[in-house]
Amino acid sequence: MTRHFLRDDDLSPAEQREVLDLAAALKKDRFARRPLDGQKTAAVIFDKTSTRTQVSFSVGVADLGGNPLIMDSKNSQMGGKESISDTAKVLSRMVELIVWRTYAHSGLEEMAAHATVPVINSLSDDFHPCQILADLQTIREHRAARNGGELAGLTATYVGDAANNMGHSYLLGFATAGMHIRVAGPAGYHPREDIVADAKRIAAETGGSVTILTDPIEAVRGADAVITDTWVSMGQEEEKAERIATFGAYRVTPELMEHAADDAIFLHCLPAYREYEVAPEVIDGPRSVVWDEAENRVHAQKALMAWLLEQA
Repeated sequence: MTRHFLRDDDLSPAEQREVLDLAAALKKDRFARRPLDGQKTAAVIFDKTSTRTQVSFSVGVADLGGNPLIMDSKNSQMGGKESISDTAKVLSRMVELIVWRTYAHSGLEEMAAHATVPVINSLSDDFHPCQILADLQTIREHRAARNGGELAGLTATYVGDAANNMGHSYLLGFATAGMHIRVAGPAGYHPREDIVADAKRIAAETGGSVTILTDPIEAVRGADAVITDTWVSMGQEEEKAERIATFGAYRVTPELMEHAADDAIFLHCLPAYREYEVAPEVIDGPRSVVWDEAENRVHAQKALMAWLLEQA
């Protein structure tokens, strides 16, 4: 059966570990796996603009021996003259896997339902699971060493817009890793209840925990990693002034970082807006690992693609 990666819990805890182990190996030996030799083609589709996603998947597919076919959905028939289901069937005859950065998560579900090759969610309005794999790899590199090499048992805190795709994916992905994940945002900006319930169910199996808070100081207290994201995502530009006022107390400053563990690291999926969600002294300071995090998109996604292709 074809495996897809649409949300973080599409990988079991054991499978997530396999992918992260492979990501670490591929970071050391860039061309160790070549499942796309031939050159076979991977379709990489964009409904939203991108820097890291486009570069990391293009480089990753090439490193795996393949040809990245970059598609702008506005210049295709998909979703307009041709249904997503028909597009899935056509692409499945021509490419080895489909990567899609889009809006509605339901579109990815429809694509996966009709595709006979792996479908990867490179971002949707509900989840950003590839980013979470890169974040887990980064935390593993910088903090798991003092925890016996394990992610399980570490504490991470995400502050800001906890109702967005990053908040949802941190809950599911970090719970799968057996971590203690805390998510803090103002009232009205908390994760969906069904996703919280899913994350708590996973955490009960992995030994992790899930905590939803409104107080950012309480949320970061003793955390091994502090994480944030932009307050104004694509499509929310008209809400910028309101959002800056709403999330002001959740800005990651040196003062907020002082409440985390002494050796806590800072992560941000980028792009970052200094003086809004994070102070320059934090993102450009010694605790920041955002550039490692950005690079690890390549390694984690290569591992994911190779792993999915090998499941067939």
